[in-house]
Amino acid sequence: MKFGIDRLLADPDLRKPLEGKRVALLAHPASVTEDLTHSLDALVAAGLNVSAMFGPQHGVRGDLQDNMMESPDFTDPTYGIPVFSLYGEVRRPTGQSMHTFDVMLVDLQDLGCRIYTYVTTLLYVLQAAAEHGKEVWVLDRPNPAGRPIEGLTLRPGWESFVGAGPMPMRHGLTLGELGRWFIAHYKLDVAYRVIEMEGYAPDAAPGFGWPTDRIWINPSPNAANLNMARAYAGTVMLEGATLSEGRGTTRPLELFGAPDIDAKAVLAEMRRLAPEWLGGCALREIWFEPTFHKHVKTLCSGLHIHAEGRFYDHGAFKPWRLQALAFKAIRRLYPDYPLWRDFPYEYEFDKLAIDVINGGPALREWADDPASQPGDLDSLSRADEAAWSEERAPFLLY
Repeated sequence: MKFGIDRLLADPDLRKPLEGKRVALLAHPASVTEDLTHSLDALVAAGLNVSAMFGPQHGVRGDLQDNMMESPDFTDPTYGIPVFSLYGEVRRPTGQSMHTFDVMLVDLQDLGCRIYTYVTTLLYVLQAAAEHGKEVWVLDRPNPAGRPIEGLTLRPGWESFVGAGPMPMRHGLTLGELGRWFIAHYKLDVAYRVIEMEGYAPDAAPGFGWPTDRIWINPSPNAANLNMARAYAGTVMLEGATLSEGRGTTRPLELFGAPDIDAKAVLAEMRRLAPEWLGGCALREIWFEPTFHKHVKTLCSGLHIHAEGRFYDHGAFKPWRLQALAFKAIRRLYPDYPLWRDFPYEYEFDKLAIDVINGGPALREWADDPASQPGDLDSLSRADEAAWSEERAPFLLY
């Protein structure tokens, strides 16, 4: 299997349209070739005139841990080119930065989840390119969560930096395919090209889109492995809850817990409420003590999600439903538990973080309603999932 960057480097005919043009690269630490050379170095070595670089959230270096930690602009010490932050003073490329190139190559490893901000950064880049008459090429990479669709569609008025458009939480597209959908949905007049992958098989075992012989490199500091990428469409909701999502441990966004819950009882209640939502993975009771972030230096009772090895069933695993069910079980066991964090989330100051994450209040309202049942959430989400399956079909490349 070859990623887009590797095909571009291997085929002079693919690179030919870039001759004589100034090229910008939007990248992060996971932007590497199959031999682990960073894409910037490889593109320069291939003779491209790389005139600028752009970095998404967490920075080109991937050094910034948490949300709302901004990266500065700087000059690359090796090549002397400007490096513009798209998660600093601005989220959208400025007119000044757009004048430094003719074609932008986007080489970002995504996680296949609406809330992962590289999705929104791609949209903002496409919109700026349309405004300034620039080209955008996506050097495509796998969606490690594969093709499955899950979650509620973002509702009108809930757009944000973690909600680029009306898609469900788990969209099942590659970044290259998402760009095609963005252009059609927002009616953008932009020169766009996808350097497709070769041999990408998102429905095939054992990797279901992620090649098992390809080394995993964190695309963001807490995206440490394939298990996290698979669980993320559910565990990311913990950023809007008072429960720890494992930041400050070595397995962030693969687990959840708190000092004042009984994880064994929570798991039993989850099994009682909707055992079918727990399929495709193993849930293991754990104890953990975060070294930073929520519940720092406090012993927490929790559950670790294992969507890997012999426990993983790609078709059965439903991470968004699983995490929603955990919220529901905690509400049933602890009706007055202060479950939802009230703090500014991704620069949204007047909405609860859990609602920003879900693109509307429906999930929180379902979890908080003592009378609601798992089937009620299913009826909402299944309609959204079916509609998205039909809408995305024309934009699939693989």
